[in-house]
Amino acid sequence: QVQLVESGGGLVQGGGSLRLSCAASGSRVSINTMGWYRQAPGKQRELVATIARDGRTNYADSVKGRFAISRDNAKNTEYLQMNSLKPEDTAVYYCYAEITVTFTLRYWGQGTQVTVSS
Repeated sequence: QVQLVESGGGLVQGGGSLRLSCAASGSRVSINTMGWYRQAPGKQRELVATIARDGRTNYADSVKGRFAISRDNAKNTEYLQMNSLKPEDTAVYYCYAEITVTFTLRYWGQGTQVTVSS
């Protein structure tokens, strides 16, 4: 059973920065894609960023140029550096990690609140 533990959320003023971390444990096979989703009150969960094991990244248009996703494969940990934060970035951020055996399984973190004040 893979467990993901998130950290780094909090309250920040608009224009500020936060760095989220997500550490995975318990996997007996290599973790493939990792990523972040977010969900604001009353809105659907949306994809923020993904990173493949080889480092290829993908971002939502709304965060391109402001957010950067990275990972440390040796530590099974991913990061989300969030800069130039806006009030509309306020949401609960969820990390995930995928492993593939005969099929792909996706595991989720518990979520961490990010609140950006105007």
